[in-house]
Amino acid sequence: MIEVIALVLICVVMGSFGQIYMKRGLKQSPLDLKDILSVKIFSTVFEPNVFIGLVLYILASVIWLTVLSKADVSYVYPMISLGYILTAFLAKFYFNENITILRWFGILLILGGVFLIAKS
Repeated sequence: MIEVIALVLICVVMGSFGQIYMKRGLKQSPLDLKDILSVKIFSTVFEPNVFIGLVLYILASVIWLTVLSKADVSYVYPMISLGYILTAFLAKFYFNENITILRWFGILLILGGVFLIAKS
């Protein structure tokens, strides 16, 4: 089970950093809904930070296949929510985002839920 938890944590870290890289890239090249169906989507996808973020997501998905083959989805999938916590910390660090007390409370609730699932 330690191997499964380690792989889940790798997926969480890769997914969180994927979000940060994509956000960084999209600050350079913002995207509107109408751009999704235009040629601009290609230049956005290949913006270096967006591309790195997408690659991290793809790699995390491949690792996730291993996790799903080894453990109950009802056990491991909720652990992915640790990514919400890590991403919030990374957003604060990289983008100086304001994390309100209500958001911190939500983060603590998520952490509590993951703890309960891990203990089961």
